[in-house]
Amino acid sequence: MATRKQKEIAELLRREISSMVLHELKDPRVGFVTVTRVVLAGDHRSAKVFVTVRGTEEQTAETMEVLAHARGHMQRLIADRLTLRWTPVLSFIEDKELREALRVDMLIEGLRKEQPDAGPASAAGAEESDPEPET
Repeated sequence: MATRKQKEIAELLRREISSMVLHELKDPRVGFVTVTRVVLAGDHRSAKVFVTVRGTEEQTAETMEVLAHARGHMQRLIADRLTLRWTPVLSFIEDKELREALRVDMLIEGLRKEQPDAGPASAAGAEESDPEPET
């Protein structure tokens, strides 16, 4: 379980890295990247940076390569901008949770289209019962 201090530093790193990717990485191979979260090690010496990339598998792979290549430059900028005892060694990891959630949503939607609309169960049960006789 992360401590309050770890969470604060991780959020600070997430914001700073997001800003760097958006404004300072000038490589045209970098696609649309979102830094979703940063997980800081207990000793604060390393950090896993989870990112989502919009685009094809090839674009995602290329963007991940560029981020890995720019890692040293980003660490140097973090060391200059943030007052930390240690500048964490960054490792970029594709956050596949969003992609997986979208895939599951598409599967569910496909199943809904395949099945005929039965309507609510309570309405179907009400139609089957005999109406009360009129007197």
